[in-house]
Amino acid sequence: MERTLSIIKPDAVARNQIGGIIALLEGAGLRVAAARLLRVSKGEAERFYAVHRERPFFESLTTFLSEGPILVMVLEGPGAIARNREVMGATDPAKAAAGTIRKAYGTNVERNAVHGSDGADTVKQEIAFFFSEREIPPRG
Repeated sequence: MERTLSIIKPDAVARNQIGGIIALLEGAGLRVAAARLLRVSKGEAERFYAVHRERPFFESLTTFLSEGPILVMVLEGPGAIARNREVMGATDPAKAAAGTIRKAYGTNVERNAVHGSDGADTVKQEIAFFFSEREIPPRG
């Protein structure tokens, strides 16, 4: 049983797409172990995406993440990191496969509805950014 972090970004939250996105995640065999609807400040978004600080899209990405509520979730299941990335689809919705979250709900490469941890080395720090250990029940 593996865990990963998933964020439903402000664009999808604003368009009331939370239920459809969670349905796709659950349909892919992932279980929501913890969830929280919240807003992040620009500074928090900058800390979360610090790995991208030198990239040209950093400013717009962090402004976007802080523009409205997000739903952060801890997902679990066999191979959860890879499975979540598969169901999210390509970063650019125009290049994402049919049936993926980004194809169904994303509008462009930045406003692509969701974020997911990209590997075992980052998942722990991403989960810890939003949740304390006691907020996540034991693995199911």
